[in-house]
Amino acid sequence: MLGNLHRLALPAAPLLLVPMPALAAPEQPIGLAWGLPFAGLLLSIALFPLLADRLWHRRMGLIAALWALALLLPWAARFGPGDALGLAWHAILLEYLPFVALIFALFTVGGGIVVQGGPWGTPAGNTLLLAIGTLLASLMGTTGAAMVLIHPLLRANAHRVRKVHLAVFFILLVGNVGGSLTPLGDPPLFLGFLRGVPFFWPALHLLPPMAVVAGLLLLAFFVLDSVLARRDPPPPETRPLRLRGAANIALLVLVILAVLMQGVWRPGEVVLFGEAIGGERLAGMVLMLGIGLLSLRLTPLSSHEANMFSWAPFAEVAKLFAAIFICMAPMIAILHAGESGPLGGLLALTTGAAGQPLPAAYFWLTGGLSAFLDNAPTYVVFFELAGGDPARMTGERAPVLLAISCGAVFMGALTYIGNAPNFMVRAIASRRGVHMPGFLGFMGWSLVLMLPPLALVTWLFFL
Repeated sequence: MLGNLHRLALPAAPLLLVPMPALAAPEQPIGLAWGLPFAGLLLSIALFPLLADRLWHRRMGLIAALWALALLLPWAARFGPGDALGLAWHAILLEYLPFVALIFALFTVGGGIVVQGGPWGTPAGNTLLLAIGTLLASLMGTTGAAMVLIHPLLRANAHRVRKVHLAVFFILLVGNVGGSLTPLGDPPLFLGFLRGVPFFWPALHLLPPMAVVAGLLLLAFFVLDSVLARRDPPPPETRPLRLRGAANIALLVLVILAVLMQGVWRPGEVVLFGEAIGGERLAGMVLMLGIGLLSLRLTPLSSHEANMFSWAPFAEVAKLFAAIFICMAPMIAILHAGESGPLGGLLALTTGAAGQPLPAAYFWLTGGLSAFLDNAPTYVVFFELAGGDPARMTGERAPVLLAISCGAVFMGALTYIGNAPNFMVRAIASRRGVHMPGFLGFMGWSLVLMLPPLALVTWLFFL
């Protein structure tokens, strides 16, 4: 299994050999046209599997790399090669490498934890497993909970003919909504914690809206699963619940502690090829890599076989998100420009006629952009737009912070790229024979299922 890792590392290796300047915003303002490569990449993810599925799966990495070059080459011509290299290195060092290191650790650790038996496989049992995963997501992160529980859910329902809804609801609940209650649950809340939002603030304030969304989704799942189960073969006889992989459970705890460590330990910054990065983030990446390799060393082959462990889902995510982080950099810069930038008219909707912030607008704008951009930097942009002072944001502007937090966490579920676990769960489910919908098909599912709860949350909490 380790032999294939070099294929994932080689594309990024040349970046480590070139002196890179720090990323600086170009002197000239950038327009929305710089978002075209990102739009092209999203369209490729959406349309290639429909129009040229074989080509997409054989040349996915190349197609993604071409879209990254479609941004970097014109950027080099306009602002200079140094700025283009700086943009790429900034995205790789500060966004992609921490992301892929965490995904690597959780993917390997989750792949070594085997949950067998239990009451799953029936509508009531499946609903119970989704509810448990929704709660665990705030304790071990949405990605951690997703990597551990997607295998037992699909394994317990192997007898089912119709399984797409299982993975879709799993992404919505365990991969997104469930991460609402702690900074460990979802990256946006972790960034809020780093900016001074108290650790337990999400648990105290996000629980009511999370309960509304999760409750409605679980109810919808139970009804739909009950209807579909009547047409499928009956489940096999229930076996006693058995958990294997004690070593990986301990390693999962280490991953959680490593994430928390990055929020409280500040050793200072390190400059790598012109780009500054916190020492805690470098240490975190090294720890994640070490934890993943240790998991591979300690996990018996039988556990990987039980979970149908394969590098294909990880490789797919690693290839696509390298290009996604690079191509979305201009869009994040445009957002950071605030009301003076090209999206100023849109961002101005967050303020009422008397200058007061509008929580409903913050909720939908933060959420809508989080669905297509990384929900973590989108959270930061709107946090700063609303004032950025944690004392004020958790005091008089608490409704605004609640709206920003809910939008970033909940609406990361609307697309495959809205949050880290989404694409990973899709890839794992596809590997297990579930005919997962494409990018647009999944959006159809998510919009139908999520819009009613989101509308109700808006009415109850933000108007």
